[in-house]
Amino acid sequence: MSTATVSGVWTSEELMKGKAGVPLSPPPAPSKSSKKSARKLAASGKVDPMDWGTPGHLTEEEVATFMKFRDEVEKRGGEFKSTVYSFGDMEGEAFCLTRWLRARKFKYDEVIAMIEEATEVRSSAREQDFYPDPVQALGCEPSVFMAQYPQLYHGHAKNGCPVFISKPGVLNVDGMECITTLDGILKFHWHVMMHDYTGRLKKHKEANPDFVNFQCVTVIDLEHLSTSQLNQRALSILKTQTAIDSVCFPETMNKTLVINAPRFFSLTWNIIKGWIDPRTAGKIELISNRKNWEARLRELVDVDQLPSDYGGKGIATTETLASDVPEGVLKQKHELVHVRTSGSSSVEVPKGGSLHVTVFTRSQTEVTISIVDETNKSKVYAEGVSVKHTGGSGDNDNPTSVVITKEHIKGPVNAKIKIQSKGGRFSTAGNYMVACNIY
Repeated sequence: MSTATVSGVWTSEELMKGKAGVPLSPPPAPSKSSKKSARKLAASGKVDPMDWGTPGHLTEEEVATFMKFRDEVEKRGGEFKSTVYSFGDMEGEAFCLTRWLRARKFKYDEVIAMIEEATEVRSSAREQDFYPDPVQALGCEPSVFMAQYPQLYHGHAKNGCPVFISKPGVLNVDGMECITTLDGILKFHWHVMMHDYTGRLKKHKEANPDFVNFQCVTVIDLEHLSTSQLNQRALSILKTQTAIDSVCFPETMNKTLVINAPRFFSLTWNIIKGWIDPRTAGKIELISNRKNWEARLRELVDVDQLPSDYGGKGIATTETLASDVPEGVLKQKHELVHVRTSGSSSVEVPKGGSLHVTVFTRSQTEVTISIVDETNKSKVYAEGVSVKHTGGSGDNDNPTSVVITKEHIKGPVNAKIKIQSKGGRFSTAGNYMVACNIY
């Protein structure tokens, strides 16, 4: 089947009953523990809630709304149309337009208002081509960011959707604050959605022309999450990442598994679930027991597409994240050092390797940073480098970054990065992110 078949115009009859040669959008695999199979609803003449509003399952009234919407998108064109087709035309007209229609339950005026809002929301990012350079977007290497908030795409689910794994349970808010801004996180999210995620969808579509499900299977790992982590700064970071998705990328959640949830979160979820639209709630599963969530993941994703630390046979997420480093870098180490009067971080540089050190901070107390040989402290590689944040203290004021190694330190060496406060005896210098690249 050609891409043109999927992308072509669908008739009213096809929107209700399906288009010859085009597979209907496959749902996520039902859980074996589920008492009902959604597909069995077809025998009773009822529409599976997961199929509702998708091409091949529309009612006459929904088709009329679809046709009106399609005409309006073509009439307006320009940025309005670009907003609707944010993933490009490879998604196919019918599948793209019904995503937006489902997001507002086929209420025409609300759909139009949503797209107008989305067009405005994405206007600044569009002027910057959605930040093709992630370093420029964040103000630091993405690997430094990922060390504070691990998240990555890893393979595809059985229905073709990319699999995204996020680990907010180990989100290091203090570390994030040292290296970037809320605005930087927002810009980086635009980069991910428009350059990374979209690229993955298109690549999979080229290899699999039948793929029509431009959605994502998400795993949210809450292992190590504590109530103390759910402060205003953490919530702001999470909100910033998701703020644009509901408006600019509607109906892109295929299935979300929330795993390793602590008891306090599970109790809260039982309340929240009652407030959510049943169809949306049906896409979210909360599973705390490892044996159970591994089994559920294997129902959704083939084992060769699942990382080994999530019950599969693929590369572990820790290895994937550790290997995603700047060109020429062999290994990285990122450590948040809290300094009252002094602090330190150590790193081993192998023979043939060389070390480059950058320090990020928002602390307005001056410190001096030196690098010595841990086994021979008389050997000094960098001495008394002054570091002090002189910028603003707002969420979107850039942090300070200082390169400590004017020249790379050649291995083998056990290097110790020493931080000494120049503040008063009873003052606290603050937090310093020590970022080490080994070449």
